[in-house]
Amino acid sequence: MKQSFAVAQNIQETLQNLPLLPGVYLMKNAEKTILYVGKAKRLRNRVRSYFTKAALPSVRIATMVMQVAEIEYIVTDSEIEALILEATLIKKHKPQYNVVLKDDKNFPYIKLTINEEFPRILTVRKIKRDGSLYFGPYVNVGALHKTLNLAKRFFPLRLCAGNITLNCKSRPCFEYEIHRCLGPCAGKCSKEEYWQVVEGAKLFLQGKKEDLVKDLQQRMAHYAEILQFEQAAKMRDQIEAVSRVMERQKVISTNLENQDVIATARKGTQVNLQIFFIRNGILMGRKSFNFSEIVQGESERLEDLEEREVLRSFVEQFYLKEMLIPDEILLPESIPNQQMIEEWLSEKRGKKVSFVIPQRGKKKQLLALVQQNAELALTDMGDADSAISQQILAELQQQFHFHHLPRRIECFDISNIQGAMAVGSMVVCVDGLMQPKEYKRFKIKTIEGSDDFGMMQEVITRRYARVQKENLPFPDLIMIDGGKGQLHATKYALHALHISSPDVIGLAKAHGARGTEKDRERVFTTVTGEGIVLDTAAKSAQLLQHIRDEAHRFAITYHRILRKKANFHSILEEIPGVGQKRRKKLLMRFGSLKKLKEATIDEIAATPSIHDELAETIYTFLHADEQEKEYGTVRS
Repeated sequence: MKQSFAVAQNIQETLQNLPLLPGVYLMKNAEKTILYVGKAKRLRNRVRSYFTKAALPSVRIATMVMQVAEIEYIVTDSEIEALILEATLIKKHKPQYNVVLKDDKNFPYIKLTINEEFPRILTVRKIKRDGSLYFGPYVNVGALHKTLNLAKRFFPLRLCAGNITLNCKSRPCFEYEIHRCLGPCAGKCSKEEYWQVVEGAKLFLQGKKEDLVKDLQQRMAHYAEILQFEQAAKMRDQIEAVSRVMERQKVISTNLENQDVIATARKGTQVNLQIFFIRNGILMGRKSFNFSEIVQGESERLEDLEEREVLRSFVEQFYLKEMLIPDEILLPESIPNQQMIEEWLSEKRGKKVSFVIPQRGKKKQLLALVQQNAELALTDMGDADSAISQQILAELQQQFHFHHLPRRIECFDISNIQGAMAVGSMVVCVDGLMQPKEYKRFKIKTIEGSDDFGMMQEVITRRYARVQKENLPFPDLIMIDGGKGQLHATKYALHALHISSPDVIGLAKAHGARGTEKDRERVFTTVTGEGIVLDTAAKSAQLLQHIRDEAHRFAITYHRILRKKANFHSILEEIPGVGQKRRKKLLMRFGSLKKLKEATIDEIAATPSIHDELAETIYTFLHADEQEKEYGTVRS
């Protein structure tokens, strides 16, 4: 059931129509913009409380109520449904007076597919109830890849996609040849032997060092007893390697607990929230959320926001996404609706989830550690740097008459060589600081030839169609490396998507004699006129140049990667007898043209499907006079 009504004319009369049922309410201003989303056990009582003579809980709420011109409400079957709907609507609409978690990316996990006859190890970003085991979250992607590579090295499970059965193929793939797979598809191991390795991988990913070492020692003793000394030696080496790796893991608790620990720190109008992820007693990683990432709206309106309200909003929105929910969530204090949120998370997880507010002991010490990290993060942010950044952004807004303070700037560039290998880049600057983790790159798909304008239109369309679809934050300013043509293409793409809110500029040199004023860099805000000459001595202009240069660097880097790949393949395409499959196997074995050139004929012949005669041909071809053959060269 969904209704809406205006409250500006007669608030008392319209409030009478609210039902005494659980639900969600949306408060809007005269322009229909949603100011606040809330939930209630009884809608009538909760919404009426905003308009009684009693003092409102904070200046923030009082300021919001003065702007309310319309209220919309949605009735739900239960209070838990209202809680979930509230978090979903806040994520979608990002109301000005709610606490909004802007960073809602799904963390990567390692997945062990024990629901398959011959399990695999792979990375995923979405959790499914499919009978597999999931390990994480891995906040640091580098740590994930390191763990994944170690797991694949120690436990050679199959890498091929899909389900397989024992001995379903006549011969194993290349991974078996390099000892990265046991080869169950070709009957190179029994099912029992394969599952022994699966159990070892499971213990390794769970961080159960003692159990894993004990299991490996038993297998080593078994091989020694049946006189398979080579296998026993492999087990011995694996025990030593696993022990060294797992010794370096940060053990927080010996009780193998699964916990998330959350704490906040406040300094003036700045807030930092830290969350530590502990799985099986091991610290998997942490995530830091600065004030600008948690709170939407002007900071002076949120100074009086209680810590427990920040914690509640964070918990509701953070665990709304698909992720592994732990047994315990440690908090510095209780939060509103705590029991109801516990019930929701327990139902979502399928097992009991508890909030713990530790008063003493190791859990209290752990919470203090997270609190200390939040305080240090605030110190690192620095009041002085923040003030300078805000001043520079304010100068930009004033100079170019932007509608919004350009706190979030997304800048785009295109790189290609006469239309070949065309790529686009996007870099992000938030509050004057570059955000490399948010950078994006695009391989041009729909434009052929040297059409920079069409390429820019494609990139802008793809980026902001995704922003709309996934409810990602819109930038305050879109910046283009280019002049009026690129600016026109950008505005055309935004218009086609019905997007009109962000400011858009182009930064480029106008055509003129070198060294003259006409040659200086200009900012184009419209597709007509000569633009505004950039005062490169100003900090605001230097910031724009830095962002543009970063976008250019990022695009060029991606373009060079594609060129290197093209060079490798284009040279091999010239060699008789080397088709697509053999090129792929050579690439997998040597990784680069340089390493292939350094290889001997015997090393090349060791590649699957490369016989001795062909290996000699490849070697001779690669070492021919390079003055006569310029293979695979892309000229700029």
